[in-house]
Amino acid sequence: MSTVFLGRPPHRGGTAAHRTDDARRELSNRQIPFRREEITRRPGRTTPPPAPLAVTVTVTVTEGTETDHEMSTAQAIPLRRIEGFRNFWLSRAVSGLGSAITTVALPVLVFQESGSPLLVSLVAAAGTLPYLAFGLIAGAVADRVDRRTLMIATDWLNALCLATVPLAWALGALTAWHVMLVAFLSAGLALFFDAGVYGFVPDIVGKEGLTQANSALYGAETVVRIVGNAVAGGLIALFRPAGTLALDALSFAVSALFIRAVVNVAPRTAAPGTARPGFKESIGQGLRFLAGHPTLRIMTVVGTLQSFSGGAIVGQLVVFADRALGIHGSDGRIGLLYMAWSAGGIGGSLLLPRLRRRFEAFPLLLGVLPVGALLGLVVVLTSNWLVALVALAVWGTAYLVVLVNTMTYSQEVTPPELQGRVNTTRRMLSSGLGVPLGALVASSITVSVGIQAGMATAVASIALAAAIVWTVRLRRAFGPADRT
Repeated sequence: MSTVFLGRPPHRGGTAAHRTDDARRELSNRQIPFRREEITRRPGRTTPPPAPLAVTVTVTVTEGTETDHEMSTAQAIPLRRIEGFRNFWLSRAVSGLGSAITTVALPVLVFQESGSPLLVSLVAAAGTLPYLAFGLIAGAVADRVDRRTLMIATDWLNALCLATVPLAWALGALTAWHVMLVAFLSAGLALFFDAGVYGFVPDIVGKEGLTQANSALYGAETVVRIVGNAVAGGLIALFRPAGTLALDALSFAVSALFIRAVVNVAPRTAAPGTARPGFKESIGQGLRFLAGHPTLRIMTVVGTLQSFSGGAIVGQLVVFADRALGIHGSDGRIGLLYMAWSAGGIGGSLLLPRLRRRFEAFPLLLGVLPVGALLGLVVVLTSNWLVALVALAVWGTAYLVVLVNTMTYSQEVTPPELQGRVNTTRRMLSSGLGVPLGALVASSITVSVGIQAGMATAVASIALAAAIVWTVRLRRAFGPADRT
């Protein structure tokens, strides 16, 4: 139990119980997340005491077996009561819808302008290259500047960047290389935006609200991706591929306005007398923290393996449908398979907060990863498309639970001043390395061995992740008491 002295409040009169209720409301209004298990009320007088009012708050931190810093699963302030989070959630939903439409429009536009399948593939690669090229830099920048300002600026720059495509098309000056450059720059700006998000969300909701907040954000992202992909074809026919990018540019502008409306974010303060390190040293601090935290290091490996499996699944799903399930050409069931995978993500976003109320982050992986591997095995071995549909949906649920759980844990245990560097490094390994490598390895094995073997790489990746966490668990349970 720790006592937090709030200082002497203005005199409101009434009993001590009333004054304590006022203090509780003041804490809620400040959006200070904590577990309010016990508030000690002092037998009161009708006049304020001369000493400052002390509100005793029980803060529970669970001492887990996996690490010396497992976070509590205490209840946080409901997200619907946090205006800042509502605005941020709306910004992500609007921007995500525009990006989902652009994901379909960009390859169509490049192929329309060039007729080259190679350039179409390079457009997809342009979305992941910035993570490898600028991941460490983006994290360091986000930890050195005001995150809200950084996100607003990158949203406006992204809007301007995308707006050049319909403008050039209208002037008859658009080329395939212009579109590819825009794809690369837009992904790079999104990377710097995301680097700010990792520390911005804890500033809004507090660490105790991270599981619920991240689940809400990822759930919304999945929904708008489904909707955006579904309506993209009609929008492309109506506005032409270049014209649809104007809609995405508009979505970034709207997102910037919503983020600008986020106020009362917890300020970041440096310790007195602390000098800002150089840029290279700043990057090194993030890498050392990630490498030196045993549980976070393991969960980063798990997240990368999980992303590897995701790249393999999505990259080979059309081929798998054709060769293993007998779904050919323009059969609408292919779309159902993709929708099942995405719908599983929605289920995972709803399930994770409930699971985290019962299990800590690391023990949760002990059950979810083996389940995911078994579901993947069902998908690989079946030739019935309905069985594959259901298994893909549940597999997608387990997939998102693991990804969001590992990310949330990282935000929970990382100090505020390192959020951008640590989590962008993790994202660099998963999105920048895991996803494209999974797609490349799976496609290579499919060509040389067969589609079942190619899809099995996704299952093997998850099984390896499960083996790692169980090995760590058993070693900690029966090995020397080493928690470093």
